[in-house]
Amino acid sequence: MQTHRTLEGVILDLDGVITFTARVHAAAWKELFDNFLRKQSEKSGENFQPFDINFDYSQYVDGKPRLDGILSFLSARKIQIPLGSPSDSPDATTVWGLATQKNELFRRKLQQFGVDVDPEAVRFVRELRSCGVRTGLASSSKNARLILETTKLRHLFNAVVDGIVSESLNLRGKPEPDIFVECLKELNANALTRNAAVVEDAISGVEAGRRGGFGLVLGIDRKGSGKLQSHGADWVIRSFKNFTAERFIEGFTSRSYAA
Repeated sequence: MQTHRTLEGVILDLDGVITFTARVHAAAWKELFDNFLRKQSEKSGENFQPFDINFDYSQYVDGKPRLDGILSFLSARKIQIPLGSPSDSPDATTVWGLATQKNELFRRKLQQFGVDVDPEAVRFVRELRSCGVRTGLASSSKNARLILETTKLRHLFNAVVDGIVSESLNLRGKPEPDIFVECLKELNANALTRNAAVVEDAISGVEAGRRGGFGLVLGIDRKGSGKLQSHGADWVIRSFKNFTAERFIEGFTSRSYAA
């Protein structure tokens, strides 16, 4: 028996979907890793290979918790350093030390560059809410609430699961679906993932939505890379311009599943 889905919640990522802090994050990651790699190069005598702000950012750190991003990039460069602990200073040559330093760099550059907001994405979220759909935000960043407060967008989300919540609940980072599942639980404790949707711009986030069994994963491919569909996105759009909540809801509810 085939039955239609009921949309019980939409969970959106923050960076790249609602706001544009990618350039701030990328600049912070580049400064962090270039300083680190330069020191490693001086120690080993090997050539200095800087952090590639285009390839390395999207491939290894975009959309992931800081620790996961650092470990992913270091693994790709075949570099091993101690994990350390959360109390490590930003000068410590440990994964936690680098993570602390990255956060400081990000906050500093946030003040320098500011936060850009996609007005069409905000319009889309407002439309969802006016249609009675509960909206949540799930971000790997520990600075998500700071960004929401800075942009005055906190009121648009019934639930927020960020890096701080993830750490306190020991949630796994993307591409595992934990933060989306937790956010849906906070939106509606009885909701099934098949009756909810995820909106993501990162490959790891799209994979997380698919692994979580969400009824629809909408990919935001602003650069037209063509990669999101192959990683599990059901729909892919370049922007929210001319994309309405009504169209989204209609498309979601017309999808059926075997009961």
